[in-house]
Amino acid sequence: MEMTNGNSCPGEDMNLADPRLEVDLGGVRLKNPVIPASGCFGYGYVMSRFYDLDVLGAISFKGTTLHPRFGNPLPRVAECASGMLNSVGLQNPGIDAVLEKELPMMRSSFHGPIIANISGFSLDEYRECCRRIDGAPGVEIIELNVSCPNVHGGGMSFGTSCESVAEVVRAVKEVTSLPLFVKLSPNVTDIVSIARAAEDAGADGLCLINTLLGMRIDLRTRRPIMANGMGGFSGRDIFPVAVRMIWQVSRACSVPVIGCGGVASAEDVLEMMMAGAKAVEVGTANLINPTACRDIIRNLPAAMDRYGIENLKELTSSAQGN
Repeated sequence: MEMTNGNSCPGEDMNLADPRLEVDLGGVRLKNPVIPASGCFGYGYVMSRFYDLDVLGAISFKGTTLHPRFGNPLPRVAECASGMLNSVGLQNPGIDAVLEKELPMMRSSFHGPIIANISGFSLDEYRECCRRIDGAPGVEIIELNVSCPNVHGGGMSFGTSCESVAEVVRAVKEVTSLPLFVKLSPNVTDIVSIARAAEDAGADGLCLINTLLGMRIDLRTRRPIMANGMGGFSGRDIFPVAVRMIWQVSRACSVPVIGCGGVASAEDVLEMMMAGAKAVEVGTANLINPTACRDIIRNLPAAMDRYGIENLKELTSSAQGN
């Protein structure tokens, strides 16, 4: 995948601040709804050489665990016709290194709301990570990734049953005062029941969707391309699935929803917000074009004008009930 160089002069994009783009995400004000998704933007500061990150609504940083993780064995990425597969395995330096090094560096290049994506393999890990991140400078929302296997529950992902989702939400709510958004996996039979379980357990918001499970096989070796076999499929092709699930969940739940999955244009943002999302995360598009989020923000006002949208706040849930 080719990366384009989108360098811009400091301050060049400050005129992107437009009151029509402002949104409220569970009490957190965003200057616009565009958020780089966890895992596709690192801890943010490495992207500051391409553009002024302060144009972003927020940043969801790389999935962080209690202890450092090297991740899964190589190869762990495979290209698809309209997206990619990854099985990175939550490679990250651990919560202590994030607090001591990554967050201060992040704050040097981004001054807006930070969303802390937290992962864990047991209730104790989730609790401890969230306890440590609570009160960290700039962190205004916790995004709980429940797609990890529960090592004390037979290896099944936390996000695949109502009971385990509710259990981890209740555990985390005991140790943090930050708004808690739960990032849901689409690899379930009934996304609505799991979303309701998270809300009933005290989640302040939801984020969906995470990646779909996929696989590629090397025709020469006749074996899976990725060492781990399967991986998470992301990119433009999952967009309709994401829109459908956002539509279903936002009709069934009263907490705010962050939309994610295949977003690559200003029109995609508008569509997700019409389905019920309050804000939108952009993932794989950042790996194709590092200025994807900035470009989407630049294009939003014109897209709104084309479709007669005066203010983004009027869009949320505008399609509900039709």
